Amino acid sequence: MAFSDGTADFRSDTVTRPTPEMLEAMAAAPLGDDVYRDDPTVNALEEEAAAVVGKEAAIYVPTGTMGNQLAVMFHTNPGEEVLANAESHIRSIEAGAPQALSGVGFRTVSRPGGAIEVEDVESAMDLVGMFPRIGLMTWENTHNWSGGRVVPYETMEATSAAARSHGLAVHIDGARIFNAVAATDIPADRWAAHADTIQFCFSKGLGAPVGSITCGPKDTIDEIRYLRKRLGGGMRQAGVIAAAARVALAGRDRLVDDHKLAAKLATGFAEKFPGSIDVDLVETNIVKMSFDALGMTWQEVDTRLDSAGIKASPPSAGRWRVVTHRDVGPADVDRLLAALS
Repeated sequence: MAFSDGTADFRSDTVTRPTPEMLEAMAAAPLGDDVYRDDPTVNALEEEAAAVVGKEAAIYVPTGTMGNQLAVMFHTNPGEEVLANAESHIRSIEAGAPQALSGVGFRTVSRPGGAIEVEDVESAMDLVGMFPRIGLMTWENTHNWSGGRVVPYETMEATSAAARSHGLAVHIDGARIFNAVAATDIPADRWAAHADTIQFCFSKGLGAPVGSITCGPKDTIDEIRYLRKRLGGGMRQAGVIAAAARVALAGRDRLVDDHKLAAKLATGFAEKFPGSIDVDLVETNIVKMSFDALGMTWQEVDTRLDSAGIKASPPSAGRWRVVTHRDVGPADVDRLLAALS
């Protein structure tokens, strides 16, 4: 399961290599010019992705950040605010793009697991007029910073309804929405029904080498297509990479294997380092634990992992994030745990 050089890379699910099936599809893909809308492989991918999440249309983009920012640009006006969880990717890990590109700020909610409750919407809307107007509410599901937690379906359903009752648009940063599907058995179109637009990544758990997609109503996507041109997102013969994304989308059911592997890893951490992690909070493919509970410096941990042929990201804010994916397996988890023993 490890890479060809024997390395097991737990830094992220973005590090996967294309499968033989993906490479074959890329080599055989019929191509056109996507800016002219005549790349048949991209067109097929957009139709398939839109259907999976129950939307009318979709647009293929290079990155999840671009997909999110196009939605922000469409749904907001300069000077407005976006209602979001304080630890959301769209606010904190996209290099200030909403502020720089769309001229918007954020009204934040500090709740665990990426949640926003109905009362948060009501409280925020009570201040509109004295505080800036709010044009958009965003979700992130699954929620990366909390360790791949799934925002409960009932929470999204109720809070999105409250936001819409106040005239707010709703966007889902669904970079890992299919991990939420795998964890709950709730289909992607049911999650997406509670938003006007949704973005998801092919290059994370789905395992494609590059690309994301934003889905929504046809008139919305038509305008977003124009905005994509503004951001330089026209990719010409993009069917070369879209072919791999089609294979990845078709194989999305395999994500349950990543979740089982993450549970194995979390259990191993809990046994070797008591108090380091609550295994019940490991819901998908991201394991996040207290680094201090290991009783070692990062230099010592990094040296041990390097000797064992393992890559992992350094801790951040006292937490250590380890991610499972298609290119690591049970033997790699055992190797990581043994290196820390």
